[in-house]
This record gives sequence, structure tokens and C-alpha cells, in this order.
Amino acid sequence: MNVAIKFFQDGGFWMYPILIVGIIGGAFAVERFIKLKLLERANKRTWDDIYPLLKKGEFDKARQMVEASTSAVGQLLTMGLEVQGTVRRRDDIEIAMEEAMMEITPQLEARTVYISMFANVATLLGLLGTIIGLISAFEAVANANPAEKSALLSNSIAMAMNTTAFGLIAAIPLLVCYNMVNSKTAAIVGSLEMISVKTLKLISTLSRRGFQAAPASNEADKEEEKTEDESDTSAEASS
Repeated sequence: MNVAIKFFQDGGFWMYPILIVGIIGGAFAVERFIKLKLLERANKRTWDDIYPLLKKGEFDKARQMVEASTSAVGQLLTMGLEVQGTVRRRDDIEIAMEEAMMEITPQLEARTVYISMFANVATLLGLLGTIIGLISAFEAVANANPAEKSALLSNSIAMAMNTTAFGLIAAIPLLVCYNMVNSKTAAIVGSLEMISVKTLKLISTLSRRGFQAAPASNEADKEEEKTEDESDTSAEASS
């Protein structure tokens, strides 16, 4: 602990901006991790509840359920099922769900870029602190006693390099967090696209079955009417 405190103190003024940037970037990373984890759970819970209804063709119940949901899956399916309730064309439903994806994706990616930005800023602040420290060191050595120049220059350079080291210490974890958040976001987007495809397939399959059942029902009605007509004709002939 004492070594870390001494390391921080030896870096001078620029260690404080780097520390602040690292804390802010870390706060964004934590917020994104928590947000995406909660959203992932909500999506799974919503889909597990909706999928059985979609398989049964109970679109009205599914529509009511997703309208009350605040998850990304709820937003996606709300758009698709609203269109499904008014039109039967697959293309129209697909377009509506694509529009929903275009609205949801920026929400998932919100504030993620700040993590990378603060990582870069921390690195640049470290370099800036080192350069300014070296300039000050050379100015001090120029006016120092010749016998003390070597020791003074070594100490000054060591102190100036502390800011670069601390900038990297702050930036590396932020870059790791940035890539992990990006990976989690991509996984959620991929799951939403898969849900969209599955929903479209279920709607198309059930619509096709209904369309095929309708002509069969009409044929049965015609056969029944034909049989009744023949029975009436036979009765008239007998009389």
C-alpha cells in the first residue's frame, strides 16, 4: 500500500486527472454491465412466457402480454404483433420488426463508446504528464550543480514516467471492459434477431395452415350442400 501511495505521489499533478478519468470510465463500464445483464434476464423471461402462446397461435394474448413488457423482446414483438393483427403479409411484419430493431440497437449500445474514449484519454493524459515532466526536469537540470545533474535527471525522469505507467494502468482495464460490453451487446442483438426469425416463422406457418384449412372447410360445406340437394331431389321424385 505504501509503495502504491508513493508511486501516486511521485507522479505529480497529472496523476489526479488520470485517476478521475479512470473512475468515470469504470463507472460507465459497471453501469453497462448491470444494464445489459438485467436486460438479458428480462428478455429471456419474456420470451419464455411468449413463445408457448405463439406456438398455439394465441396472438391476442401474446399481444397483450408484450405490450405490458419493458424488455427489448417486448418492444420487438409489440411492433410485429401489432402489424400481424391488421395485415397478414409476412413482408409487412418483417419490416415492422426490422424498424423495432433499429430503435432497440442504439439503446443497447448507448454510452458504451465512452468506455473506450476514457481509456484513450487516460493513455494520452499519461503521455502528456510524462512530456511535461521531462520538460520541467531538463529545465531544472540546466540550472543545477554539475555534480548533481545525473542524479537529479534520473529522479526527474523516473517521476515523469510514473504518469505514463498510471495512464496505462487505468486504460488497460477500461479497454478490456469495453470489449466485454461490446461482446455482450452483440450477443443480445443476435438473440433478438433469432427471436425475430422464429416469430416470423411461427406466424407464417400458422397463417399457411389457416389458409389451407379454409378451402378444405369450404369443400366440406359444398359436399354437404350437394348431398342435401340430392336428397331433396330424390324425395321429390318419390312423391
